[in-house]
Amino acid sequence: MSSLPHLLARTRRFTLGAPGSVTVSPDGRTVFFLRSMAGDDPVSRLWALDVPTGAERLLADPAALLAGAAEEVPAEERTRRERARELASGIVAYAADRACSLLAFALSGGLWTVRPADGTVRRLPTAEPVLDPRPDPTGRRIAYVSGGALRVVEADGTDDRVVAAPDGPEVGFGLPEHVAAESMHRDRGYWWAPDGRSILVARVDTARVRRWYIADPSDPARPPVSFPYPAAGTANAEVSLWLADVAGGPMIAVAWDAGEDAGEDAGEYEYLTAAGWDDHGPYAAVQSRDQRRLLVLGIDPATGATGVLAEQRDDAWVELVPGLPARTASGALLTCADQDDTRRLLYAGRPVTPPGLQVGAVVAVDGESVLFTASGEPTEIHLWAYDPASGLARLSEEPGVHTGTRRGGTAVLVSRTPHRHGSRTTVLPAGREITSYAERPALEPRMELLRLGPRELRAALYLPSWHSPGDAPLPVLMDPYGGPAMRKVTAERSWHAYVSQWFAEQGYAVLVVDGRGTPGRGPAWERAIHLDIAGPVLEDQVAGLREAAAGNPALDLGRVAIRGWSFGGFLAALAVLRRPDVFHAAIAGAPVTDQRLYDTHWRERHLGHPDQHPEAYDRCSPILEAAALTRPLLLIHGLADDNVVAAHTLRFSAALLEAGRPHEVLPLPRATHAVVQENLLLHQLGFLRRALER
Repeated sequence: MSSLPHLLARTRRFTLGAPGSVTVSPDGRTVFFLRSMAGDDPVSRLWALDVPTGAERLLADPAALLAGAAEEVPAEERTRRERARELASGIVAYAADRACSLLAFALSGGLWTVRPADGTVRRLPTAEPVLDPRPDPTGRRIAYVSGGALRVVEADGTDDRVVAAPDGPEVGFGLPEHVAAESMHRDRGYWWAPDGRSILVARVDTARVRRWYIADPSDPARPPVSFPYPAAGTANAEVSLWLADVAGGPMIAVAWDAGEDAGEDAGEYEYLTAAGWDDHGPYAAVQSRDQRRLLVLGIDPATGATGVLAEQRDDAWVELVPGLPARTASGALLTCADQDDTRRLLYAGRPVTPPGLQVGAVVAVDGESVLFTASGEPTEIHLWAYDPASGLARLSEEPGVHTGTRRGGTAVLVSRTPHRHGSRTTVLPAGREITSYAERPALEPRMELLRLGPRELRAALYLPSWHSPGDAPLPVLMDPYGGPAMRKVTAERSWHAYVSQWFAEQGYAVLVVDGRGTPGRGPAWERAIHLDIAGPVLEDQVAGLREAAAGNPALDLGRVAIRGWSFGGFLAALAVLRRPDVFHAAIAGAPVTDQRLYDTHWRERHLGHPDQHPEAYDRCSPILEAAALTRPLLLIHGLADDNVVAAHTLRFSAALLEAGRPHEVLPLPRATHAVVQENLLLHQLGFLRRALER
């Protein structure tokens, strides 16, 4: 039987074989999705489910289309997949026209189309490599990005032409810039008009952005990769919107209108956070550099002039909600607002969700009906629908984490629950389940969800399957993420829950705590870390540990370690630096140790601009506290990480060495931020055993 570390690597964290990227046809009779053929098959394929019969049909198989040749992934596509944390290969994304009569995808640098009606698959003759191909809503033509240009080709493969050409060496059209894809939930850079005759397209100029370089130390003959990275306090890419005529007419610039009461120049709205084009015209959302203001703009498709449709302001930052802004079929504007310490959905400016229900994302708009995810209890995420005729309704029933989509009267509910492995994808109201081939781990999580202390910190405790009341206390391993954008304490069998249980089976009481700053508990909880992402977060980890130990004698507070990745890695390093009285060892994976080296949008959201708040950056950068280390510390970093670059760990290690503080460093050649390696967990286990036995 395979061990969990082996399974995690072979199954890409149990994502292989599970259906995803679901699209419902407008009549609700067909569901399109991506899935590989087995739980250890990395090649994703395009499928269709006939809702009335439940029959599944394979529409496109990369192995057949490439005639057995290896897939060639262009560098730009590798970057896009890294931003999306995409772990599979083959067909990893696709797009459809309005009727779902034409589907398009990129594979091995080429542009491919599928006609579901007859199963015809074609590779169109186009410029290559092809990035982000999308049919227009009418299905007559397809837009795509290649060589920094936005191009359009007719659906029959004729008349491939440029509609937006770069006008400088650092200019590109049609793709999101780094911070948009990494920090804003915006994964695209152009949007079709409903009639397929025009495109709203983003122009990105990175000439002002500092260029960083990543080399491969394991291959000194390989030249370094250069890329623009807007570190906190430095220049962002210049992003603008343009209206392009696919027939070849002149492009029209979109001018931000900040409104009469904006208080400063429209040029201060540096961030394009969202955009779209529906039957009521094009629209966009822009955010100020300090992230305290967000405007929703309506765009005149004839002139490019804009007007303010809605505005949000906050003294700390305006949180971006995926899927917003949007509009219903009648033109009702969908936005959100933080009211009554609740992130509420607004329909035409009116709140339609109650206090206490925290909106997470809008996932579909079908006519006047809005489908969205929200949390009343932070350990659960449910799928909700609002319709002005019928009101508010919850579509998911079981405790767990749910999402989905809906169109033409057919809904697809994707559920993860605490009593079932993997996700379950159910088509409603037919009740059909899309088959999942995802593998099942060889262990059962023994997870107990807790509420700890006066703040009712949500926590998950994992004990070994063999541990019984009255047994000797166990060393404790805290296993948090602990920061914004991610919850680890959820009512589901996530891949990281299996990792926590695996460590528990090795003889540890594993505790995961979601403290202040984590999502799902309201705006005040999230913004408690404003200008200090270290103090409140670490305080909650310590409080959670002590409260859990007070209620369970299985936890030995004389032997406590902490591990984490990314923000969790930062938190782990901070824990042994500041609280060696509590934490006796730490594993810090890909930690941000110098906050000035992280990107503008993410870091300035929480700490402000470094020129205005240098003290916030200093108090949250472990490098400046290196001399305080007295406990064993293992640092791990992927040397190809372009999100949290390896300089964070290398500079921290240098500071530790200069201060005479022993520590260990594990560099991972050619590994990015999303590392999946079989022996990585085993190496961490060996370190923990050595460190806690000292």
